Amino acid sequence: MALAAAAVADAFRAVAVRDHYLHPTVASLHRSGSVSMIFFDRVNLAIVLFLVWLARSRSAAQELSHLFVPRRLVLDIGRASSSEWEQKRGTALVNLWWAAWVAHAVVLVVVGRMAPGSMAVLVVAEALMLAAAVLLGLVIERVTAALPGRPS
Repeated sequence: MALAAAAVADAFRAVAVRDHYLHPTVASLHRSGSVSMIFFDRVNLAIVLFLVWLARSRSAAQELSHLFVPRRLVLDIGRASSSEWEQKRGTALVNLWWAAWVAHAVVLVVVGRMAPGSMAVLVVAEALMLAAAVLLGLVIERVTAALPGRPS
């Protein structure tokens, strides 16, 4: 909204400056100066609001990236460790680990808020965390075995 206001103010500023250029008078100079100040204020407001939005959006994007970056890194490490990574179902194992890990977080945060203090929610969340830990151990074992120079 502030950007639109700045754009409208800029259009009025351009007309006022052009008017003063074509018909220079004290009144046209005052009008072009006033409209230029309004434009300046609107642009500064738009810049501040944009920077606030950018900072908030970046924080939200970083929060989301915490869910996806570990999976991507583990897949990249697996692919780099062996050309046969895709054929050995390494990707499926990583996806299972990641799904258990994300499900743990979702159950703990989302379901935990709907039923705070629920023993069932706690048991399910911890079971998912345990599954994620076991699956991660299997992923680490598979990647380590596939590293060059390691016996298969």
